[in-house]
Amino acid sequence: MDQVLAAFWAAPPVSRTITALTLVQSVLVYGGVLSGYYVVFWPGRIFKLFPEIWRFVTPFLLTGPKLSFFFDLYFMYHYGSQLETSSSRMSQPGDFFIYLIFVAFSIMLTAGFVLEMPVFISALTMAFIYTYAQENRGKQTMLWFVKMRMEFLPWAMLLVTLVMNGTSGVLLELTGIVAAHLYDFLTRIYPTFGGGRNYITTPIAVRRFFARHTPNLGNRGYGTAFNASQQPQQSSQSSSRGWTSSIQNPWSGRGAGRRLGGD
Repeated sequence: MDQVLAAFWAAPPVSRTITALTLVQSVLVYGGVLSGYYVVFWPGRIFKLFPEIWRFVTPFLLTGPKLSFFFDLYFMYHYGSQLETSSSRMSQPGDFFIYLIFVAFSIMLTAGFVLEMPVFISALTMAFIYTYAQENRGKQTMLWFVKMRMEFLPWAMLLVTLVMNGTSGVLLELTGIVAAHLYDFLTRIYPTFGGGRNYITTPIAVRRFFARHTPNLGNRGYGTAFNASQQPQQSSQSSSRGWTSSIQNPWSGRGAGRRLGGD
């Protein structure tokens, strides 16, 4: 138990927190302890006299059933921790947290209010995958036994979702890509090529809070943090190789939002 706790606290703080919350909530729902009625996105239950404000968060923390339970948790932690620890554009304490808030809010607007989907975890993990793929363009990875360039990975996964779950599943995951691309546009493309300003910055208070847990420069239990000016060259090999090449039907339980419990 001590080793498990040590490994947990050594993990990236934001990624370990959202993964742990997803694990707990999903176990409670699929174990019959908590009804899915209370965690899905439902605007009518949010905007009322006594708002159920937790529904702004809980739809991101519910996995699919069966095998999707394990794959959703894996994708969330793996790609989230990769961005939190090795992203060249999220190298300062708290940057990944602000990224998470931005893409989650964007997904809520599109998947929740426009598409009326009740669960968002597949869109959130797809946002992580898209951002990670963009930051590792040109590197090689494998999906099942197909070798491809990293930037094609999100689109290959969308194709799998189309085959397994149809267009509704694809539309949901596309909202994650849209959210991640919007973040990329506002923080990198527009400021770099359009001469604009990056307005998505990490507030000082947030930076200071996370600095107490993730020093700006130094060894951490889950890696080494660097200043943006000191960011080392990324390895030429994708860290996702192996897992993606061995996954057998990881998206079988994913797809459009699933309303759980009673109405």
